[in-house]
Amino acid sequence: MATLMIQGTTSDAGKSTVVAGLCRVLARRGVSVAPFKPQNMALNSAVAVDGGEIGRSTALQALAAGVAPHSDMNPVLLKPESDRGAQVILRGRVQGHMDALDYHAYKREAKAAVMAAWQALSSRHDVVIAEGAGSPAEINLRANDIANMGFAEAVDCPVLLVGDIDRGGVFAQLVGTLELLSASERARTRGFVINRFRGDMALLQPGLDWLEQRTGRPVMGTLPYLPGLLLDAEDSIGREGREEGEPALHVVVPALPRISNHNDFDPLRLHPRVALTFVGPNQPIPPADLLILPGSKSTRSDLDWLRRQGWETAIRRHLRFGGRVLGICGGFQMLGTVIDDPEGLEGPAGSTPGFGLLEMTTRMVAGKQLLNVEGRLLSEGEPIAGYEIHNGVSEGLALERPFCELEGRPDGAVSDDGQVMGTYLHGLFDRPEACTALLARCGLGGEGGAVDYAVHRLAELDRLADALEACLDMVGIERLLASR
Repeated sequence: MATLMIQGTTSDAGKSTVVAGLCRVLARRGVSVAPFKPQNMALNSAVAVDGGEIGRSTALQALAAGVAPHSDMNPVLLKPESDRGAQVILRGRVQGHMDALDYHAYKREAKAAVMAAWQALSSRHDVVIAEGAGSPAEINLRANDIANMGFAEAVDCPVLLVGDIDRGGVFAQLVGTLELLSASERARTRGFVINRFRGDMALLQPGLDWLEQRTGRPVMGTLPYLPGLLLDAEDSIGREGREEGEPALHVVVPALPRISNHNDFDPLRLHPRVALTFVGPNQPIPPADLLILPGSKSTRSDLDWLRRQGWETAIRRHLRFGGRVLGICGGFQMLGTVIDDPEGLEGPAGSTPGFGLLEMTTRMVAGKQLLNVEGRLLSEGEPIAGYEIHNGVSEGLALERPFCELEGRPDGAVSDDGQVMGTYLHGLFDRPEACTALLARCGLGGEGGAVDYAVHRLAELDRLADALEACLDMVGIERLLASR
């Protein structure tokens, strides 16, 4: 058993990408490898093979490693519900809501779960590639740390530190982070990885030489900026739709404060005839052919936010002019007449009127629905597959006209005029036949253009692994693994 940990100077430095790439490289070499993220804070999640909930980026890394995602791979998942509190998920199961101070005190108990999950994972695989969270130099969070050096110290594993040169200041990032670590933490930081470099290596080399001389540690590789690389994001929404060409269909999505599983829209980003736009706070709502209300971790709060931002008026105007509206998961619940949360499962207890576009009510109940599912669109009969992650049970006459069938049962709803649609299924656009059929409902004629997103994911992972093979000191990394 060997463990190598990838930490970063900042959030979004490239930790998730490097871990996914290393898992892919090692798996292609026949190594039994698994990803591991002790603690993750993200609203993009996936259903693991054991029925637990883990971060979506970790599930992608499992795909890269050629293994089924398991809740042991991400033992602590924090899903923010407000600026100061989050739902705490331990080894795939909801433990409840905690504010920041409560969770800080809970870390000792969480650490036991982290270590048990790591030991279980290590017993099943020869190599574990662990991923840190944020930065190891967050001084205020070092007590009882389980996300970065606290974990690395506990299991006594080497660490590589990733810095993002594309955002600037990479040498300050790397040297400054190293300086803020303890002596033992600096000792286990064995080298650096420079991420997202574009330019002439000859101009960068003097800086790399200085970094190695200044720190006494090698630069294990400089990874190129890979234009257009699209992999399941941990949390950030990223670029907005197509960058060139003339679209035939305009799709608009509100960037909710607690938007979840926005990876649902990655296939639309890739569609050559679709312009996908995320609309943030205080931004104008542009004309569209299709408005999609996405999933939400705080459905009632995000529904109130939509109203304050003018979305209710915009949606009704959009429908008057013949546009389509689709709600996914929390967005589907918003389309009904009311959302009740008597136990305060997603925030303060209470009830919020929905948009009233579908005759149904939703009641939040304890016990989250976590399922990987397959089925078909009822109108066109095309196959669909994805997952369900939601609280809430919906009831009402609208459900008598379901949107799809999942595992032999009806799901979702469609209005009598077909303009308003909703479903609990995440991954709705992943299969090209279903994507084409749904976009055709919204006016996109003709065949072709939709990607098979499962095939796309694997191709992108291989592209990433090829880049790592070419630019990373894999011999040096193998030495680090062997030193264990």
